Amino acid sequence: MDFNWRSPLVTRLGILLATLVVFAFMIASKDRSYFLLLALLGAIGFQVAQLMKILESSNENIASFLDSIRFDDLSQSFKTDSDDPSIQKLHRELNEALAKLRVSRKEKDSEYQFFKNIVQHVGIGLLTFKRDGSIQIMNSAAKRLLRINKADRIEDLKEVSESLVDTFVKLKTGGRELLRLKFGDETIQLSVFAIELTLRDEEVKLISMSNIQSELEEKEMEAWQNLVRVLTHEIMNSVTPISSLAGIVEEDLKSRIDKHSEAPLKTEELEDMYLSLQTISKRSAGLIRFVKEFRNLTHIPKPKLAEVPVKELLDELAILHKKELADHGICISVNINPTNLFILADKTMIEQVLINLLKNAIQAFDEQADKRIELSAFSNEKGRAVISVKDNGAGIDSEALEKIFIPFFSTKKTGSGIGLSLSKQIMRQHEGNITVKSTLGEGTEFLLRF
Repeated sequence: MDFNWRSPLVTRLGILLATLVVFAFMIASKDRSYFLLLALLGAIGFQVAQLMKILESSNENIASFLDSIRFDDLSQSFKTDSDDPSIQKLHRELNEALAKLRVSRKEKDSEYQFFKNIVQHVGIGLLTFKRDGSIQIMNSAAKRLLRINKADRIEDLKEVSESLVDTFVKLKTGGRELLRLKFGDETIQLSVFAIELTLRDEEVKLISMSNIQSELEEKEMEAWQNLVRVLTHEIMNSVTPISSLAGIVEEDLKSRIDKHSEAPLKTEELEDMYLSLQTISKRSAGLIRFVKEFRNLTHIPKPKLAEVPVKELLDELAILHKKELADHGICISVNINPTNLFILADKTMIEQVLINLLKNAIQAFDEQADKRIELSAFSNEKGRAVISVKDNGAGIDSEALEKIFIPFFSTKKTGSGIGLSLSKQIMRQHEGNITVKSTLGEGTEFLLRF
């Protein structure tokens, strides 16, 4: 910044310095005049007071500028008609700074209104609340979903559903929950997702919610169609030969009754009739077994959760199938990382799932020399336990891969199609899931995520 020689401050300092020099000279002089000394003291005091006034004026302007920023009052302006060029320059710079702040605030207000309108009109329900429960944002979609016009605190939503509020409070970042809400005769299924944020040193939770009732109904209808297709196929496979053979036996007996024939049945006729009845009996028994399996599929007990060491679980599984694996020439390996990994599960039910997966893996091999099954477990990036059952067998084609969890669908000739569907339901009971990856000619891997 250039030094301004014409500034009143420089003038005041010059006059003060000259007065001090004269005062010092008068003190040192023998012919001093006390009246003149008093006059010089008064002049010094006056100049000091003027200097203080100039400095205080500049400080007051800067303090006023800072107060405008602190209290968000940018309407103030500073006069630029001062005789002091330095004061004029200071005031101009302060006015320019305030003008820039006003433009910046206007832009931020415009952006805020823009994003506020987006939040209000987006189709997904959005809600944010602080740790003390006060609601900051609740957009139109959220109000429509929850059938509420206004809510200031998260507790106000208890009139909609207490479980809804409990879910909002307990969900952590990345947490997802499905909630069923009933409004009169209408039922909606909400998918709720949470993210925890820190805004201006305050913890804020963002909740997004959407009604997936229609999607669930579509998936449910698709699942029913697939189930009915498989059930129809299985039942028709049993009923068709039963009906056909029963009709043949019926016609044979009817013709004899109509002719009033009292001749004894020949051995061949008896054998044919016996074979027909035997087939009817076997297919009927198979149909009864099929219905029992279907009933078992729909009556899965609630799991009794306890801490289960994964290493112990997989080691027991490998030992249990040691002879069967050896008979088929299959090598098995068990890898756990970390070795003290555990899951919260019903051990009996999870053993049932793993046994089913291991048996599927044993049956997955063609006539190949190198047969390997790997049982492994690890902790994923979210700290959740994952168990893997992997083989290097024939693999599953993409079309069958999409259907393997459908009840009664099986890629094996002698398979019931119950095992994987039952496994999926058991994992769902444990609030986990089961997924599969497979490549033809390379192998298959099932993943249990807890």
